[in-house]
Amino acid sequence: MNSIQVWKPEDYDNQLSFVSAYGKGLIEHLAPRQGERILDLGCGTGDLTSEIAESGAIVVGMDQSKEMILRAKDKHPSLTFIQENGESFSTEVPFDAVFSNAALHWMTNAEDAVSSIYRALKPAGRFVAEFGGKGNVETIVNSIYEVLSTGYNMDALTHNPWYFPSIGEYTSLLESKGFRVTLAHHFNRPTRLHGGKNGITGWLTHFGDSFFTKLAPEEKTTAFEKISQLTERTLWKEDSFYADYKRLRIIAYK
Repeated sequence: MNSIQVWKPEDYDNQLSFVSAYGKGLIEHLAPRQGERILDLGCGTGDLTSEIAESGAIVVGMDQSKEMILRAKDKHPSLTFIQENGESFSTEVPFDAVFSNAALHWMTNAEDAVSSIYRALKPAGRFVAEFGGKGNVETIVNSIYEVLSTGYNMDALTHNPWYFPSIGEYTSLLESKGFRVTLAHHFNRPTRLHGGKNGITGWLTHFGDSFFTKLAPEEKTTAFEKISQLTERTLWKEDSFYADYKRLRIIAYK
């Protein structure tokens, strides 16, 4: 994980609730059963961990962010949450399933992450995940590159914290580590951003830390405004910005 993202759990819950809301559909693919041991990898503030636990499964939420884990424990005190790096974790007792929503694109060392997931599963255990796929938020990313290169002489590509693979790239990786892939779906999911005209600025505030660490506060504000203006041409619809999300959904078995 090369990201230096600073997570803000309360703002995340208040302004980015769509992340968990979309993840509820992924739980249907997980189909958790009573008594199963399930790992929620990249659990954030624990809302989907709690949803899974309602099935009677024994769920452990894992996230690298200390702030997110503290928030999850506060919101869901009856559940188990641990702070671990998703690229290099290990477990003493294997799981029936590993579930991950909107987290794997932050794990740029994908090979190690997949190896860790494989080791965490029982034989025939399942891996159910959804995350950013090839082309995810491409309009926003290209606008970041343009503003930082022309206005601040920065090579923003070297600061990109995300891994957005194609179906072929990711399924090949899974198969090389021993998984049998039964579903791989790459799809468009335009996502309405909270905040009206401030939607892009809010999104960058929560997710874009890695790009802007070298900018002074006033430079950062100006950069956000320019990026918002560039993206408005294609991402503004009626009364909101709609981020050009492209998701990759995966089901695989050990």
